[in-house]
Amino acid sequence: MKKHLQGRLTVEPKLVNPAASDNAKRLMAYLCSIYGKRTLTGQQYGVVSTPEMDVIFRETGKYPAVGGFDFMNDSPSRVERGAVPTDTPLAIEWWKRGGIVTFCWHWNPPKDLIDEEPDNGWHRGFYTTATTFDIAKAMNDESSEDYILLMRDIDAIAVNLGRLQDEGIPVLWRPLHEASGGWFWWGAQGPEPCVKLWITMYERLTNLHGLNNLVWVWNGQHKDWYPGDEYVDIIGEDIYPPERTYVSNVDRFRQALDYTAANKIIALSENGPLPDPDKMVGDGAPWAWNCTWYGDFVCLRDADGEWVVGEQYTEREMLLKFYGHPLTVTLDELPDLTVYPLPDKT
Repeated sequence: MKKHLQGRLTVEPKLVNPAASDNAKRLMAYLCSIYGKRTLTGQQYGVVSTPEMDVIFRETGKYPAVGGFDFMNDSPSRVERGAVPTDTPLAIEWWKRGGIVTFCWHWNPPKDLIDEEPDNGWHRGFYTTATTFDIAKAMNDESSEDYILLMRDIDAIAVNLGRLQDEGIPVLWRPLHEASGGWFWWGAQGPEPCVKLWITMYERLTNLHGLNNLVWVWNGQHKDWYPGDEYVDIIGEDIYPPERTYVSNVDRFRQALDYTAANKIIALSENGPLPDPDKMVGDGAPWAWNCTWYGDFVCLRDADGEWVVGEQYTEREMLLKFYGHPLTVTLDELPDLTVYPLPDKT
């Protein structure tokens, strides 16, 4: 075993929410059981068109184990401008096919959108450049309109998470992602207000809304932004190497290990090119799952208008290798997570 991994791959299947649902506990138990041994294949659905899953299946004969979804168009400031939410029913369908569900949230701020085309239109409102919304100001005054609107938005997403809970679906929940990069408004004012918002969101969704189906995946990507072990189940890293660069990303895996002394599962929660599974093994970067982003990272339309594998980022040969490798787990290999053994209570 690589020196940096010694003792770090044994993770207790215990969630930070003591009232976690049985299916959430089952999912965590399964993830802990394979961590360091297998990596779940994953793919993000496209927000508008979603051909990626079928393109991958036609090419490899396999579907990914993890489906990635986004509450982007459930943001109230997008809905009021005509955006149509799509991903909650897609996620329910994916779970019923036997897949694992992960959600992020490209959260359009509730107000103060610049709304200037082409680069800062309302549809790009989650970017720092497209809004003047001040997270620090909002989080410093819980009586302010800005704070109240943030809570309204969280409550709107809670409705959808509740629909998933009603279906028995555990969710790998990854809000406020890539915060330390500063390109999203929730990371634009430094770590303190973002950490405060994370903790507030955790407490509101867990204690007010009773959402016990969430496995909390933190994706701040810098130690200073870590909200604490009691608010994080899993750590995620989003990594986009150059085109056709199939590195293991072991440096980022090691970085994630250093966020906390506690043993936490670490996932490649977004990626561009696929990592070479042989390099993952050789370098000691046993990501729990990957989730390739959509669009050009996977597919394109050919001259006849049909969706086919695009090789700009990951060549066909590497796609086949990744989905056929002994390290990786595809949809057909997943256990039935509605009956998977619950972790021992001892």
